[in-house]
Amino acid sequence: MGANEQLKKDQRVWRLLTNSGNFYSDNLDLQLEDAFIFGGQAAIPYDLPRSLTRVLAQIVHYIPCDGGWLAIYGDGFLKIEAHWQLPEILGKKLSMGGDTLLAQIKTKPDSLRLEKGHPDWKIIAKEILLPASAEVWAILPLMIGNRITGIVALSRNALFSETEWQKLQRFSVHAATSVEMFVTFAEMANHLRRQAMLNDFAMIVSSAQNLDQIVRRVFALLTRTFATESLSLFLLSSDGRTLRKYRNQERRLSPRTEFVEGHPIANFIREGKNIRVESAEALDYALVDKDMQAALIVPLKYRGNVIGVLALQSEEVAAFSGYDENLLVVIASHLAGLVEYGRLREEAEARAGNLGLIHEVVQQVIGLTNVEEVAQITADLLVQHFSYELAVVMFVDNLQNLQVKGISGAAAPLVRSALDKFDSPTQQGITGHVFTTGESIMSDDVSQNQAYEHVPGWEIGSEICVALREGDRILGIIDVEASVKNAFTHTDLMALESLAGFLTSVVSSVDRYQMLQDTNQILQKTQKELQKRMEAQHAAENKLIQAAKLAAVGEMAAGIAHELNNPLTTVAGFSELVLEDLPAESSQRADLEMVLREAKRARSVVRRLLDFSRQSESVRVRADLNEVIEDVAALTGHLLETSNVDFEMKLGKDLPWVLMDRDQMKQVVLNLLHNALHAMPNGGKLSVQTEARQKDKKEWLLMAVQDTGDGIAVEDLDRIFEPFFTTKAKDGGTGLGLAVSYGIVTDHNGSIDLQSTSDEGTCFNVWLPIEENHQ
Repeated sequence: MGANEQLKKDQRVWRLLTNSGNFYSDNLDLQLEDAFIFGGQAAIPYDLPRSLTRVLAQIVHYIPCDGGWLAIYGDGFLKIEAHWQLPEILGKKLSMGGDTLLAQIKTKPDSLRLEKGHPDWKIIAKEILLPASAEVWAILPLMIGNRITGIVALSRNALFSETEWQKLQRFSVHAATSVEMFVTFAEMANHLRRQAMLNDFAMIVSSAQNLDQIVRRVFALLTRTFATESLSLFLLSSDGRTLRKYRNQERRLSPRTEFVEGHPIANFIREGKNIRVESAEALDYALVDKDMQAALIVPLKYRGNVIGVLALQSEEVAAFSGYDENLLVVIASHLAGLVEYGRLREEAEARAGNLGLIHEVVQQVIGLTNVEEVAQITADLLVQHFSYELAVVMFVDNLQNLQVKGISGAAAPLVRSALDKFDSPTQQGITGHVFTTGESIMSDDVSQNQAYEHVPGWEIGSEICVALREGDRILGIIDVEASVKNAFTHTDLMALESLAGFLTSVVSSVDRYQMLQDTNQILQKTQKELQKRMEAQHAAENKLIQAAKLAAVGEMAAGIAHELNNPLTTVAGFSELVLEDLPAESSQRADLEMVLREAKRARSVVRRLLDFSRQSESVRVRADLNEVIEDVAALTGHLLETSNVDFEMKLGKDLPWVLMDRDQMKQVVLNLLHNALHAMPNGGKLSVQTEARQKDKKEWLLMAVQDTGDGIAVEDLDRIFEPFFTTKAKDGGTGLGLAVSYGIVTDHNGSIDLQSTSDEGTCFNVWLPIEENHQ
């Protein structure tokens, strides 16, 4: 043949033909019955394992052996493709490097016959995987020219004769031709299958309607072509934060979303290079699946940017060839464009859905000032739009703890009842982690998440939790959950994060409004407290003024009393002496008696002035106020009966005793009863009531004197306790009774006040302090 250029695969075809033609002309000493041992008579030349098994079986048929194998050489390894009574070694790979027997054969391809007793017998047995119990081993290299294509290794419990050994050597020469032919046919068939697969890829994948359908069809083609144990596709999200992982598990496509940071595939994404790993253990290379030994990892690039990674993995060492790598690169380049188109379309649809959700949330919560209403509306809309089984919205309270403000979904009643059993159910678990770090979490399998804490009664498989952040401040979180695994996608995460950004603005506005309301309430409360203090200060000032008036009047009264007392005593005394000597029938006797009466009345007024002004010595003891009231009531009993007054005493039982001057307190009670009687000239009702009561955070003993008289005019209320102020001037009132009572009560560290309504009556309240050790 002749050609201007000849490809390597063409050379192999011509070499195969010439070797087949030389089979019968070489080695004329080959016996006639051996002519049909080899020569391409395999029933299925494209089935490499069966063809090689037939070759090995033919050899053992003519030269009986107890065990053996046939291995094909490639990429520095021998792979055992056929065996004779040694099934456990099928598929094993033997290294032809280092200081080994197989390495020596590779360097010097001579047939070897080793008999038991060899000094390295046990070591070699482990190296070539032949039983150490055998008596002899035969190792026959299969050579095509100067190139080794494989090795046949045999073991027998009886030594080979010279004739058998020579025949084995001749067999190895001609078996090499058949093995080469079978390998070539297998590679050609494999190449044609993969070319057909590319055609299938172009037709089938391009007609897919969505991203999941594209991946499913690609996986079916790759599984049929490479027959690998593990097939994975990792697609990077548009923001580079998450990976959508597709993996064939138990003949099912199981997608799930994982974060890029800390993921085993992250290194491959950053490097963006084709990687073919022949032995993960030898290279110390961390694969996606720990149990795998070999891997073929190819990046998906779109316009120069890595958008994903396609990974094939196998439990066999050196399972993938350079041809596999080139084929996978072609597939990945086509797949990248389809994936990017499908992903962009899905993200566009997702963003439209997100905008619809946010628009509806805005319409319903805008203007609300109650965060609980905002939270509940948001949770309801999340369930309505995305059919979540559980949606929870939590906000931070004043103590910086998360509180559930909105919850919705089919699982809401169950979860709410479960959370009610805990003091702080939201401070741990995934929600607590997001609250602490502010970083979103999407877990397709919560059982694999270290932060997850189980809520009794609610079994979940997937969860997304995002924070409501305002700078470094966390305002709350949104948490959605599902009972099944792999329920959420990156689209769900984007929707929740978009909604969280809007809710942050709403909650912040509500918080500011609430702070303004709280400030306004505080100001109003402060204003009321200030008003009360001003009124208290005004009352205290009035008391001081009243006390000053009393002091001034007392000093004046003392001087007047002393000036008038002596003349009045003289007038009264001489009037009495004159009346003793004056006859009863004297016309002057009536006038003189009137003088005596008026003098005595004047002396009584002077005496009361002196009592008001004089700081007499007070004797105070612990006494029962009820007993004092009963004594005064007994003294005034006749007066009460003759005044047509219905008198009633409502005295509290077991009241504590107070420190008092009994005589002075009797004067107070007597003055109040007299005032009440004067206010009811035509009769009425009069009551005296006592009880213990708390006022201004102190314990007091209260005496209330209530009448149904004329009452006191509003304009007279502020002057009622002033000395000499009286509303009974025409009835002979002096205006000193209430002033004296006021002074006595205040001197006892108490107070006296009144409520009065014209034509309805008046009530005087006397407050006496109860000391802490009154018991």
